[in-house]
Amino acid sequence: MTRSLRRDLYAAGAAALLVTAAVVVGRHIQDTRHTLFVHWPPVFADWDPHVGPGTPAALAMAAATVAYGPTVAARLPWRTLLAAAWASALAWILSLALIDGWHQGIAVRLTTSNEYLRVIGRFHDIPATLRDFTHHIVSGTPDPWPAHIAGHPPAATLTFVLLDRIGLRGGGWAGMWCIVVGATGCVAVLIALRALADETLARRAAPFLVLAPAAVWQGTSADGYFAAVAAWSLALFALALTRRSHICAAASGLLFGLTCYLSYGLTLFALIAAAVLALGRSGLRERPALLLSLLAGLAVFPLLFTLAGFDWWQAYHLLVTRYYQGVGGTRPYGYWVWANLACTVLITGPATAAGLRRTTTALLPRPDRTHPARTRLALLVTAALLALLVADLSGLSKAETERIWLPFALWLLPACALLPRPRAWLTAQAILALLLNHLLLTGW
Repeated sequence: MTRSLRRDLYAAGAAALLVTAAVVVGRHIQDTRHTLFVHWPPVFADWDPHVGPGTPAALAMAAATVAYGPTVAARLPWRTLLAAAWASALAWILSLALIDGWHQGIAVRLTTSNEYLRVIGRFHDIPATLRDFTHHIVSGTPDPWPAHIAGHPPAATLTFVLLDRIGLRGGGWAGMWCIVVGATGCVAVLIALRALADETLARRAAPFLVLAPAAVWQGTSADGYFAAVAAWSLALFALALTRRSHICAAASGLLFGLTCYLSYGLTLFALIAAAVLALGRSGLRERPALLLSLLAGLAVFPLLFTLAGFDWWQAYHLLVTRYYQGVGGTRPYGYWVWANLACTVLITGPATAAGLRRTTTALLPRPDRTHPARTRLALLVTAALLALLVADLSGLSKAETERIWLPFALWLLPACALLPRPRAWLTAQAILALLLNHLLLTGW
């Protein structure tokens, strides 16, 4: 065994110890103080060993990706690879969701008491509801919004309102929207990797993006949909800089503006966008007008929502008040500030822990030789890790980060492209995802 591989295993082992500590300490705190408000810390889930109709498909999908994924990803034409990655990610997310059955796994996930579909009837007059939105964020106000609606800007809820308006009503359609759109996130990351690093690394990352343990929570979670929108904003930004495209720049700005009105916390994607800008700065130097196109696109959604009467900043400050009124004000920061990172291990897997070790190495000076593409990938991954750590230190993401941090997780997974022996690491990723979905009943 080489020294490098041994260090990879140490990194994966340290990640496993972090999760173990979070489970043991969390169990003690919950049993003695009852302040975590999760049944199976550190994740929001219940212990419930089970199998379901999605089990055979999930096992087959895992086996096929481990056996053929790296080879197929290396040989397929690029556009075919993107289509195959989306289809495979879709199949993986859907099969994992169906382990809980269609009803429990998909159809009712977005219809529970805190979810978006519960308030569709209150949006019969959309402009009036947007003007009145901030008046129902804080607990104690008349008809306060359920937690997830209060916790996000209105574009999140409006997505499902508009689905309902065009006839795609109910939890089944909403769930499938999140799954189908969410699965495109891996395609966006691949496009960005190819543009900013190189195609070889993007191809090596593809099986890991497909077979991510994060898929357990991408299924019918609105955060999987948010992750895809945020990922496409960065992918289009990368294309704008490398292809000097005004259309891509405007589209990137448009989607980043939408991202900020889907989730307050995803404004932190500006940190990753800064890394994209640094990596593609030559394109901006050659065509500075790209910045104008980006800003024009970026202004659209803030302008529309502001003219409709929704004040983003006021809503954010009211949300902070609401957060501390609820369980967020009781959950101990001293536990969650590191247990959140254990949740991140669970959604990104042991391969990502090892990949992050190699990411650090790729950023160090190498006097013997240089690997510019690996360094560029490492910078992108490091920016995503920095954004996640800022979210963690803020104290506004205590628990449920296995779902909330899906957008950041997508940009940590490319670190796996730096690993040798991809099939062994893919096996570990698949086993983790299958165990999580078969042993726990996840919720949010």
